[in-house]
Amino acid sequence: MNLKKVLITLIILCLNVIASAQNNQDTTSVIWKINSLDKIGGNEITIFGNPQIVETPEGKAIRFNGIKDGIIVHANPLNGVSSFTLEVLFKPDTSAISENKEQRFVHIQNPGKESRRMLIELRLTDDNKWFLDTHINTDSASRTLYAEKFIHPLNEWYHAALVYENSCVRHFVNGIEEMSGHVKFIPISNGNVSIGMRMNKRSYFKGEIKLVRFTNYALHPDQFIEK
Repeated sequence: MNLKKVLITLIILCLNVIASAQNNQDTTSVIWKINSLDKIGGNEITIFGNPQIVETPEGKAIRFNGIKDGIIVHANPLNGVSSFTLEVLFKPDTSAISENKEQRFVHIQNPGKESRRMLIELRLTDDNKWFLDTHINTDSASRTLYAEKFIHPLNEWYHAALVYENSCVRHFVNGIEEMSGHVKFIPISNGNVSIGMRMNKRSYFKGEIKLVRFTNYALHPDQFIEK
């Protein structure tokens, strides 16, 4: 085989490898529609309080009352991953409870390993607006992205994303990057996902959640799911 044929063969092999990797990436996203009180994403759930299924223009969602409503899904689509994108479609509501300023509405953790967790949260402001607060905790380090300079109105649908790759964590609202930082993430093995509350049944969310998407690599904003 001459040199030209060898080069052509190598190029074809490389293209096949790239195509295979892209195909594998296409299958590594898991979407949970938050529209059932029986199962979510085919997984068993435990319900706390009385969350309600509601209709939205784009389909069903679940409404949480900000007092005692929450769901724990007994699964973790990001089990053991070292890079990830965590997305959520949600509509935060005005809270009548003055103490309910800190709302954790997506929380991934192994219940027996609290030192390793990730959360998507929000903070309510005194003038009834909100900003995103995301958190990654490892065995010996943590990183919080507290985006108090990026204020949003309540009672609208939003897309939030938490993206991690190569020790860099970033978060986005409606595809716009708000903050970034560095932390050495340690994968969360097994674990559960709480929705509408922190996993230890506090910091309840008031509003509606429609969808959560888990991807085991870092997505670019133009790859995010549409709001």
